[in-house]
Amino acid sequence: MACASRSGTDLGLEGALGLTCDVSDAGQVESAVATAVGELGGLDAVIANAGVGSYGPFLDIPPDEVEAMIDVNLKGTLYTARYTLPHLIESKGDFISLASVAGLRGFPGETVYNASKFGQLGFTRSLDHEMREKGVRVTNLCPGGIATEFAMGTGRTPEMPELEGMMSPEEVADVAWFVVSRPKGLRMMTVSFRPMNEGSWG
Repeated sequence: MACASRSGTDLGLEGALGLTCDVSDAGQVESAVATAVGELGGLDAVIANAGVGSYGPFLDIPPDEVEAMIDVNLKGTLYTARYTLPHLIESKGDFISLASVAGLRGFPGETVYNASKFGQLGFTRSLDHEMREKGVRVTNLCPGGIATEFAMGTGRTPEMPELEGMMSPEEVADVAWFVVSRPKGLRMMTVSFRPMNEGSWG
């Protein structure tokens, strides 16, 4: 989870405030949000960014990895929204769910990851209907491949050729900034983007 204060400061909760938060635990999310609001005086933007992945045939995915994807990717987004939206309503701010192209299209070997991301996308699109009337913009970001440690050991390996040419986290952050910096009378509901070397199949 990342937040922005009214001063415009970007907040990764762990780095900026020394907080750690397991987004699959509603109590931890509630506590982290309360601390962040107390330190910052409010919230102008929130990004539900935590995610885990496990790739491979559905019948081969260990049950604990299935649980983790639903708990972190989907329930973590729900809990983040639940405890940050009251503050965003007050500030007329932005809620961004960092979903994935896997929330728009099904991919082989990504069944449970797809399920978690389709749920995340559906939740956020529905939330837009409720929050628009309260002045909060709600956006899904749906990037393709990003070169991080994501899913290393659960479907990705460092030597995979697919990692070459993937987007950087900074490029994705640029898109998030573009979304929140649009004129307040305009909202972007779903933004899908991929690196040039990645096809749009699926």
